[in-house]
Amino acid sequence: MPGFEFHRETETTAIETVVEVEATSADTNGHAVREGVYYNPRLDPKNYLEGPLSHDPATRLRQMLARPGIVVAPGICDGISARCALEAGFDCMYQSGAATTASRLGMPDVAIATLNDFVQSAQMVCSLDPTVPVIADADTGFGGPAMVARTVTQYVRAGVAGLHIEDQVQTKRCGHLMGKQVVSREEFLQRIRAAVIARDSIPGGSDFVIIGRTDSAQVLGMEEAVTRLKLAADAGADVCFIEGVKTSELLKDTVAALAPKPVLVNVISGGLTPSFTCSEAEQYGAKIIIFSLVSCVAAVHGIREAMRSLKKTGTDFTSARGMDPKAFFEVMGLNDVISLDARAGGKAFEVV
Repeated sequence: MPGFEFHRETETTAIETVVEVEATSADTNGHAVREGVYYNPRLDPKNYLEGPLSHDPATRLRQMLARPGIVVAPGICDGISARCALEAGFDCMYQSGAATTASRLGMPDVAIATLNDFVQSAQMVCSLDPTVPVIADADTGFGGPAMVARTVTQYVRAGVAGLHIEDQVQTKRCGHLMGKQVVSREEFLQRIRAAVIARDSIPGGSDFVIIGRTDSAQVLGMEEAVTRLKLAADAGADVCFIEGVKTSELLKDTVAALAPKPVLVNVISGGLTPSFTCSEAEQYGAKIIIFSLVSCVAAVHGIREAMRSLKKTGTDFTSARGMDPKAFFEVMGLNDVISLDARAGGKAFEVV
């Protein structure tokens, strides 16, 4: 893999040549790099501090991570929720695994959705505004190292900016449900290494962001969770995601323990993590905050209300709130379609 080094013994494969280096070296910020720790000089955060935001979503996400301010990514579950997030002005979105499973399959987040379900959803969402980074849930990577690698390449081709891989067993569940089980440290690290190898094997050099997630806090305790994330960072994870941080103090301690790696916090109302606001999470040191179920829970409430009203009154007049079909399609990008058609010389949409 050109442009990066694993600080370990020389090893040659069909994909990469890993060079032997001294036991310690330094990154571009002068920080010591320990033996056995992944370091890719091309992906050093210092390289993303200057210049305009890139049109490439993965590069843009790295720029956002390197620069001041917290990255706020609302959870989206389908094209409608993604359009609404873009309309509201969000500059990053999160494709929640739970929301994707619910919207595509009408099923709970208990390891039912497949890689194809996630990729097909991502292809659609990422196409709506290809410059806006989408962080996508990748569950456990859907299998062993080879499958994790395939997941990364499929997500990159779909236009996703970054994904997170977790340490739950294959029959995983939503991180805010009880009864979770996790794999060994080594199996978790195999997933992270496989994701890094896949990303760094992409011709031309990819900026795709790899996020290591641990669900071990509720199973093995916070100390083990932090240890796992430190090891994931050493293996090449760009961001650390600890699921189920129950207090602000624990979040602060986690951020401090993992510095300088950026930390992601997941907020689900009624879940294990307190309902931190964006400003509170930033104050506690988090670099990314995601609101996984913000769209699909709101959709359940809104659609339930509309259906009950229709059943009771026999009309959808009240629930429509004055939104006619054209207004609805405008949220879905109608004006962009009309503009494109006209610029190409078409006349199909002169009157709509």
